[in-house]
Amino acid sequence: MMHKGSSLNKRINVLLVVCFVPLTIVAVYLLSLVLRFSERYDAIVSNITQANEYNISFKEDVDYTMYVIVANSERAEELVDTELPNRLITQARRAFEGLAEEADGDYAKNQLARIVKSLDTLEDRVTEIKQDAQISGMYDKNMERLDLDIRILTQLIQEQIQEYIYHEATNLEALRAGVRADVALAVRLSILIIAVVLVGALVLGRKITRHLTSGIQQLRTVTKKAGHGDFTVRAGLEDSDEELAELGEGFNQMVERIGNLVEDIRVEQLNLRSMELKLLQAQINPHFLYNTLDTIVWLAEANQTEQVVMMVTALSDFFRTTLSKGRDYITVQEEESHIRSYLKIQQFRYQDILDYEIDIPEEMHHYQILKLTLQPLVENALYHGIKNKRGKGRILVTGYLESGRMVFLVQDNGQGMTGERLAQVQREMNKNETDTGDPSGFGLFNVVQRIKLNYGAQYGIWISSTFMEGTEVRVELPAIKN
Repeated sequence: MMHKGSSLNKRINVLLVVCFVPLTIVAVYLLSLVLRFSERYDAIVSNITQANEYNISFKEDVDYTMYVIVANSERAEELVDTELPNRLITQARRAFEGLAEEADGDYAKNQLARIVKSLDTLEDRVTEIKQDAQISGMYDKNMERLDLDIRILTQLIQEQIQEYIYHEATNLEALRAGVRADVALAVRLSILIIAVVLVGALVLGRKITRHLTSGIQQLRTVTKKAGHGDFTVRAGLEDSDEELAELGEGFNQMVERIGNLVEDIRVEQLNLRSMELKLLQAQINPHFLYNTLDTIVWLAEANQTEQVVMMVTALSDFFRTTLSKGRDYITVQEEESHIRSYLKIQQFRYQDILDYEIDIPEEMHHYQILKLTLQPLVENALYHGIKNKRGKGRILVTGYLESGRMVFLVQDNGQGMTGERLAQVQREMNKNETDTGDPSGFGLFNVVQRIKLNYGAQYGIWISSTFMEGTEVRVELPAIKN
């Protein structure tokens, strides 16, 4: 009995049983019919064959031998085997007694009994004539007895044997007719059973196919929905076959994982955009803008027209690169122009403590770089390195290609960091949260996270610092031509 949730293998096994068991029963029935006919046919043919052996030559052999014994009593033993009639009678009696034991009909048993009785009578007459043949003067009487006793008895026995053979032949015909009727019945039953099997197999096959295809169709539908981005779909195949239920469960787990991954990516993208917005806001810091504009006003009041033009140009270049028409990636040349504009503006304000140098080879200018990667590092070098040191400070920005990577170094000879402070900055820089408590750590954290999200975990920044000597920030990015 099939029910929901059963194994597809069980359903197929039921279908096989429905198909093969009735056909096996029909085959066994037909085989038994053939075997029964074959056994009965062999028995009848064997009976006819045995009886026919004595129907052909028994009478002639006995009659001839007995005639020689009667006609030539003195030389009979020289002319013929005088014991032949007795041996023939004994053999025939043994044969027909055996047939009588195996006979399954009253008529056959009675007929065989009469043959055996006639053989017994014939044997007595043969013995009497053989004895009288040894007595002289008995020739005429013995010849008469030969005709009346021997030849008539052998004729009678021959007729009885023929009647028995005819009876067995009649049985053979009856057997043939019975077999024919059995075969006709078997054919009708076979047709009926095969028809029932075909109908049953068709019904079960369609049921199994419909059950299977409905589950596959349902799985196909939800797969298409998942392919179009709907990861909330689920394959409701809990009541289907075990195999389909397991497949549906696996699909649901897969879609759930993909949905979670997509959601994680979406959150990461939102975090990335949030960091980029914070970074952009940081670059358009009101204090930085106010101080720069104050410097421009002061230079204008002092009639330093060239310096005003230089400051305004630098500020324009700075914001042009910051915005960069909404692009996420710019060329190394544009990033270099951005940090150069930034340092040029800051040098007007901190000309007593700031020197800088940018050394990036032209062969790197056409490679692409994530926007605002180097500027936050330069800003950190100025505010947390150079400003905290007495005297003149210097910022050096260099770049080179190495093993399919771009390497940038931002170095300053500022205050540097103690080992404890360096460890703290590295911890802040490698946090998973976007909100760091240390304002100096936000720029580094932002750069690290943006690099890993856009390029992969194998890229990033590494910091080395010595207290009162300076700090070096190493940036590694993939070398990709724009």
